[in-house]
Amino acid sequence: MTDRNRPLYMISVAAELAGVHPQTLRTYEQKGLVTPQRTSGNTRMYSQADIERLELINELTGEGINLAGVIRILDLQGRLEERDTELDDLHKKVRRLADRVHELETRESVNSLVRAEPGSLALRRLP
Repeated sequence: MTDRNRPLYMISVAAELAGVHPQTLRTYEQKGLVTPQRTSGNTRMYSQADIERLELINELTGEGINLAGVIRILDLQGRLEERDTELDDLHKKVRRLADRVHELETRESVNSLVRAEPGSLALRRLP
């Protein structure tokens, strides 16, 4: 768990940090906008990531977007982040494949040179 996701704040502190009433946080939780972690005593605990998410929700609702719209925006944002991660992974794979192709082309060039000089004992075929 990253520090950003570590549960640090009880509901009253989280509400104050996010600039909302604790009941608002309960409503957001009911609607699935935020999911605080729970202690063994069932106390809600919010992380810094939760606070940042709550700030974004406040910003969006402050612009007149209703909670259904906020839910949709957050869903799309999550999907976009997943696609960005997938795209980064694909770029890494393409780079590795390009490096491998370059390596194989280099070996083939070397092997072609070796085959061109069959009498040379000092040169041998690379695997």
